Amino acid sequence: MGPAPSQQAQPRSRLRSKFALVVVGAAALALVAAGCGGSGSSSGSSSGGTKVKGGTAVYALPPSTTPNYIFPYSSSADFSVSNISYLQQLLYRPLYWFGKGETPNYNSSLSVANAPQFSGNNVTITLKHYVWSNGQPVTASNVMFWINMETAEPSNYGGYTGFPASVVKNVKVVSPTELTMTMDKAYSQSWFLYNELSQITPMPEAWDRTASGPSHCTTTVSDCKAVYTYLDGQSKTLNSYASSPLWSVVNGPWKLSAFNADGHITFVPNKSYSGPTKASLSQFKEVPFTTDSAEYSVLQAPNSSVTVGYLPEQDAPAKPVDQTVGTNPLHGYTLSPLYSWGINYYVTNFQSTTGNAPIIKQTYFRQAMAYLMNQKSVIQGPLRGYGQFTTGPVPNFPKTQFLSPSIPAGTDPFPFSESKAKSLLTSHGWKVVPNGTSTCTNPSLCGPGVKQGQGLSFTFPFSNGVAWTTSEMTQLQSNAAAVGIKLNLKPEPFNQVIALAGGNCVVTKSSCNWDLANWGGGWVFAPDYQPTGEELFMCGVPANSGGYCSKQNDSLINSTLTTSNMNAMYTWQNYVQPQLPVQYQPNGVYELTEIKDNLKGVTPQPVTLAINPENWFFTK
Repeated sequence: MGPAPSQQAQPRSRLRSKFALVVVGAAALALVAAGCGGSGSSSGSSSGGTKVKGGTAVYALPPSTTPNYIFPYSSSADFSVSNISYLQQLLYRPLYWFGKGETPNYNSSLSVANAPQFSGNNVTITLKHYVWSNGQPVTASNVMFWINMETAEPSNYGGYTGFPASVVKNVKVVSPTELTMTMDKAYSQSWFLYNELSQITPMPEAWDRTASGPSHCTTTVSDCKAVYTYLDGQSKTLNSYASSPLWSVVNGPWKLSAFNADGHITFVPNKSYSGPTKASLSQFKEVPFTTDSAEYSVLQAPNSSVTVGYLPEQDAPAKPVDQTVGTNPLHGYTLSPLYSWGINYYVTNFQSTTGNAPIIKQTYFRQAMAYLMNQKSVIQGPLRGYGQFTTGPVPNFPKTQFLSPSIPAGTDPFPFSESKAKSLLTSHGWKVVPNGTSTCTNPSLCGPGVKQGQGLSFTFPFSNGVAWTTSEMTQLQSNAAAVGIKLNLKPEPFNQVIALAGGNCVVTKSSCNWDLANWGGGWVFAPDYQPTGEELFMCGVPANSGGYCSKQNDSLINSTLTTSNMNAMYTWQNYVQPQLPVQYQPNGVYELTEIKDNLKGVTPQPVTLAINPENWFFTK
């Protein structure tokens, strides 16, 4: 799902998230102060108390993380946790669902289709009985609509990696409930399910149109460009979402009752939902906050109706190293840390037009920057113990078979060392000027394209609104200054950072006038759940925000796609980890979730960062 928010991102895959700065408005305060369900003293699990039908659950969005794009065929700039998890998937169910308990595993019960059947290079998909809210069934043609769209408009899908064009020779609708594909060669079956079929979201016939009337993208690829242009345009009219005849056709457990562009969103149960769990709540509301401190002020208020909120890391008592949860300062709530199936990083722009691209392309420089990021200090300090090292391109939590044994979990691959950073610079032709600007004195050592006298000074936009991210950035700025690297920090709202660094530079070669960028949450592996690297690190893919490109890396990634032997995954990781296609930073807890004691069904929280309020219910 992509970049996530900075409460931590990771977006779909690159689920990214968002945050900002201002005092919460009076309307938001009034809403969250209103009562929604009673109070209680049981846990946030599904046990304890008598289930009550109805009630309104109020969910606090991460700071500055307001959903702003409803069409599930999202471009890289809109490919975020906030859009996918907090809006799109509540309304429009993907063909296959992932996340079981606290794992990113395939979930057959919540999938719209049965498990794919493989026979040689052929794949057969059969649909379960799901219906759209307009009464029409979800059909194989609705799946074909998506596939044709991805064939016609690959650059406008944030999770695009080549499917279907590069892996499928033929796709055929056999019947209203069956579709077949022929792969161009044998692939790993788990990879094809987790990273290719996982991308598909069936789209209703009602969306196959342009401003002038019905179209035929479902059957004719050449019609899809005009359809995409129309739907993309409709997605930009945010205040019409709840009343739109397009977006009101849903097959998920929820439908929109109200949508405000400021982030106040109300969902009500979709009575036509065909999935296994029907909503017990009468309403589910999302409310926005500009900072985590503003949210926490509301959460602490007497009779606050925020039923699922979050404890800012800076307000959390330090967690003992040997415990998973520390002391909860809030009464009436259960504290449940949520970590993502992802990695956290900031981006180095290999295609920067500021003049710094030749420097950024030097591996020694990226390694020097890595030694200046003190992951341990950030975890123990502003994260209050709620964080993990990002060890490389593959998550180390939860524990899976994907992580290379040569990259041990729980260790920093580049432990903080000012001396190592300085040594890398001086040995490559730089005159290091502590607390000044180091300059290149020997271009033959500095690297191709680096000029005599060029200084180490970089523009660095980052997502504001979350205290620990800001602390991390100011600490990195100070560490870098000690070896004469000037980081010109530019705190901006998440949406602005993503719009700048979210892939436009890679895809369109525009908006490249930045050097480093940090939206705060890195990447969540969804909807590509197997971390094989083709979505983030291959040359030219939209989610490769910095434009890192290595033919050897591409070759090693391709090897992971055709075999289930984990050695291919390990060989690739061991190569690319020290290359630093991105700069690793602590994978802080995505959220220290606070769940009102009388609300059940919220835990376990999916590491994919999906939310399933249809499972939630109040007790008395």
